[in-house]
Amino acid sequence: MAEDLTSRARVLIEALPYIQKFNNATIVVKYGGHAMVDEDLKKKFALDIILMKYVGINPIVVHGGGPQIGQFLKYLSIESEFVDGMRVTDKQTMDLIEMVLVGKINKEIVSFINHNGGQAVGLSGKDGQLITAKKMKYIRDKGTDQPSEIIDMGMVGEITSINSRVLLNLMEDQFIPVIAPVGGGEDGETYNINADIVAGQIAVSLKARKLILLTDTKGVLDQDMELISSLKVSEVQERINDDTIKGGMIPKVTCCVDAVRGGVKKAHIIDGRQDHAILLEVFTKGGIGTEIII
Repeated sequence: MAEDLTSRARVLIEALPYIQKFNNATIVVKYGGHAMVDEDLKKKFALDIILMKYVGINPIVVHGGGPQIGQFLKYLSIESEFVDGMRVTDKQTMDLIEMVLVGKINKEIVSFINHNGGQAVGLSGKDGQLITAKKMKYIRDKGTDQPSEIIDMGMVGEITSINSRVLLNLMEDQFIPVIAPVGGGEDGETYNINADIVAGQIAVSLKARKLILLTDTKGVLDQDMELISSLKVSEVQERINDDTIKGGMIPKVTCCVDAVRGGVKKAHIIDGRQDHAILLEVFTKGGIGTEIII
């Protein structure tokens, strides 16, 4: 019993310098993957975010919802077309995506946080003109011998501006913003935006200390499938060229690179399947996952 209590005390002492270091700092967390569908992990995620707020950190949550959207569309017998991992989004599909992201997933996350003692406020990018977007112009390179192809992605958007004042006001009033990755166009259109990109751009707009992407992998792995704990921006392209970074990891790493180049101190890709993954990253010396730095 005494050893167990001493061990708990050591954990608290180890966390102390990081609590001091990140006091009043903004940390943007992209919430996705298995951590969003496992009931136990959902609660632990909410507790992590609440603890961060109570010790003086300003957490901001940006969530995805691809699997949930896919299930809903399948239930309605609506087929989805994907281009390089992105869902082509027509007007009907956009209405359903907005309903699932904003009306269901966002409110569920807010409820988890509030039920466990936090104060969260749910937003979409359309609230307070938080995220202004325009139609994405997606160009696919077809190789040296063929011209590039322009693909109509429908209501998939790219960010043109972030109204960070909305978030600053909420954080000043001690609320935890929870953001669905939906943006508004200048003429009232609604756009579906990649959640990683939204998290990265919000982190840049607020000059956040950290951007953390929760995934279903340990982080960036080398050719021997061992974790790369730290990766410099200057090393990323080489790692892409030699296929160390490939597939769905490329846009995540690119998002982190853009964030760090935009003024975010560090970006992290961590395993959201790990219990209390965020606390382990923020409050321990070694952290977990892969950090991306200048």
